[in-house]
Amino acid sequence: MLRPRHQDEVPEAGCDEAGRGCLAGPVFAAAVILPPDFHHPLLDDSKRMTATDRETMRAVIQTSALAFAVAAVEPDEIDRINILQASLLAMHRALDNLTLRPGLILVDGNRFLPYPWIPHLTIVQGDATYASIAAASVLAKTERDRYMLTAHERFPDYGWGRNKGYPTREHRTAIRQHGLTPLHRRSFRWDRDQPT
Repeated sequence: MLRPRHQDEVPEAGCDEAGRGCLAGPVFAAAVILPPDFHHPLLDDSKRMTATDRETMRAVIQTSALAFAVAAVEPDEIDRINILQASLLAMHRALDNLTLRPGLILVDGNRFLPYPWIPHLTIVQGDATYASIAAASVLAKTERDRYMLTAHERFPDYGWGRNKGYPTREHRTAIRQHGLTPLHRRSFRWDRDQPT
């Protein structure tokens, strides 16, 4: 069961990203501040939820959150600064766009660049531990999936409607047959799996 808060003194923003291991498309990140008493039985780490449940929770989070924001870093930026730095930059951009300033940032994973004047805590498997991080994972994942479904209409040969840009066999085969698109990350090795 997800923990509602890490502490009770200041508002907390949960942060997570989606699309780090993809071969194509931006990396997305979200920041979410939930009410202290927020609970919903469907909310979980987005990777453990169905697409239908993620879309249901997206609407619930956007209606219930005290503040939320989603941001992206484009493929050309990823190629310039690397995927780790791009993921952290996307989180910072999401935090920049919050309408409520948090007093603490909870980050999924073990790496983060300090955000000005706000302390942070990194939590491995944080999206399966804290509700605010799980909510951020849902918003980042659904925003990225929607983006890739639209991109699939422009570039239908790569199967992005199914693989969302991840390095599946289908996707790698399509790159061999059709080449790279402007949405591909050219610094990534498309002939082998990427870390997630």
